[in-house]
Amino acid sequence: MTARLIAEHGLTDWSAAKRKACRQLGLPDREALPGNEEVEQALRDYNTLFRSDEQPARLHRQRVDALRWMERLSQWNPVLTGAVAAGWATAHSEIRLELEAEDAKIVELALINAGVTYGLAPVSPAAPNRTQLWIEGPDATLRVVIMSPQERRSRPRREGNVSGDERLTTAQLRALLDSDAP
Repeated sequence: MTARLIAEHGLTDWSAAKRKACRQLGLPDREALPGNEEVEQALRDYNTLFRSDEQPARLHRQRVDALRWMERLSQWNPVLTGAVAAGWATAHSEIRLELEAEDAKIVELALINAGVTYGLAPVSPAAPNRTQLWIEGPDATLRVVIMSPQERRSRPRREGNVSGDERLTTAQLRALLDSDAP
């Protein structure tokens, strides 16, 4: 049920999606909730069962968009993370890139100079001190998380409800796209 809410309605707060699924199923508020790994697997299963005809092509397009942005932002060593990297992305999934920069303002100035319109993304409780930018494209939404080199080196394996441990460099993403072209 949680995976369906995320896939069909684009819920991004997984804790809220889990609680809503419990309410819809008539379960008590204190019911044990599934872990994020279980939700990720359920999303993979959901895509296989209900979106097998469209999800692979959509994921490919999302990854191609991610590669374009990674090449454009290459001076900050971008890494693709989240649903698009993990392969269970839905139509509502954002492309999430981590960039490495000592000062987030340098990245923002480069985007302004390139004519890219962006906004500040909502602050994540898991990373309240990181600058996160939101870029709306015609086909996808891009979230850019700017981290200092030290933050990137000491990054925890999993942050809050940010899903997936997968982290793809530009070269890894390019190789993945070359191997699974639709």
